[in-house]
Amino acid sequence: MPELALLVLVVAAAMGFGVVNGFNDAANSVAASIGSRALSPARAIILAAFFTFAGAATGLEVAKTIGKGILLPEAILYQTLFASLAAVIVWVAIATRYGLPVSSTHSLVAALAGAGMAVAGGTDAVQWQIMRPVLTSVIATPVLGFVGGFALVVALLWAFRRSAPARFRVIFSRLQWLTTAFLAYSLGKNNGQMPIGIIAMALVIFYHRTGQFGQAAAVWDEIAIGGSLWWVIVISSLSISLGTAVGGWRVIRTVGFRITALQPIHGFATDFSAATVIEISSRLGIPVSSTHCATAAVMGVGATRRLSAVRWGVTKNIVLAWILTFPVCGALGWVIASLLHAAL
Repeated sequence: MPELALLVLVVAAAMGFGVVNGFNDAANSVAASIGSRALSPARAIILAAFFTFAGAATGLEVAKTIGKGILLPEAILYQTLFASLAAVIVWVAIATRYGLPVSSTHSLVAALAGAGMAVAGGTDAVQWQIMRPVLTSVIATPVLGFVGGFALVVALLWAFRRSAPARFRVIFSRLQWLTTAFLAYSLGKNNGQMPIGIIAMALVIFYHRTGQFGQAAAVWDEIAIGGSLWWVIVISSLSISLGTAVGGWRVIRTVGFRITALQPIHGFATDFSAATVIEISSRLGIPVSSTHCATAAVMGVGATRRLSAVRWGVTKNIVLAWILTFPVCGALGWVIASLLHAAL
């Protein structure tokens, strides 16, 4: 198959990944505001789609971690990238079908590791020292989301203890416009950059195989608004925004309605605490799960009333899906990459 056709195939798969990422992960940016009835679904989704696009177009720290930090160069082949994307699309689509919020971030990292090991023939293909903070975030982000949501609601209830309930509700309903935008922006800045990292790797492969070594070395410099590869940011941002706009309604219902009953103060605390964790991680270049942050924050705000206010039967299925994400996506990436590597 011609090199250009292989490049186009990987770019198309990366855009497909961006869309399913928007279906599932980006649904978390609107679930709390819709669940608390602070925003109508249409307004929440339009707001989130815009700010997700803006976030994905801002900075390249997470994209560089995905593009340069997970695998050694010798393990980065077209079949590695396509196998990883195919594995993630399958897993996230299945999870979305059943309304389970899963991490597209962890799905992609696991699939890349599995596919890289398949084509390179061993675990040395993975840069484990760079993977360490990503793996640590699997535990850290849900804990931070839960504690942050819980603590913020407790603090706000104390600070506004003399406010009339009606005024209280109006204040936080309006503030959720800001926190929904903040969460969508931070989500785009983290999750929205993952397709950029994949496409950047594909471009490096393409330029190397076609003898354009100077272009290969300059890929990351040119992926910027104003650079010759500005289109990479645009199509990556558009794909996750499209997924957000179409909406993963089953995931929205699970996070916004089924875990616990949300009031505007809970929605505000959920979005603000999750967005803060994601924003800090993005600045550090660490790909984290917005799903883990937002869903755990919903559990935390629900627990401020009483533990029984959280429907732990629902959360049990969600956590099980989180646990399965790494082994399932790693195995799928390995199998698909092995088949492609043998065929090409």
